[in-house]
Amino acid sequence: MDQRTTARGGTQLRHAVVEGLLRHGLTVGPEDSPASLRERLNDFYVQDVRRLKARLRSGEITRRDYAGQVQALSEAYPLLGLPPELWVE
Repeated sequence: MDQRTTARGGTQLRHAVVEGLLRHGLTVGPEDSPASLRERLNDFYVQDVRRLKARLRSGEITRRDYAGQVQALSEAYPLLGLPPELWVE
């Protein structure tokens, strides 16, 4: 796999960023910018949070276990903790 992927404007994304996006099923296209990719990743995160809340409401998970689930979900999206400017080489 190529160490870098080119986004809009010839921006080279860091290898770790591309791998992190791929883990969530996101691929980088020529029209994508770091900001647009972060927005798409955040949309995935929000959907996962909503599913988790639905599981809590339905009784599938307990309120006691909810905090740990939220923490695990947050850890699954480390790229959201980085500003898009740091996604590029």
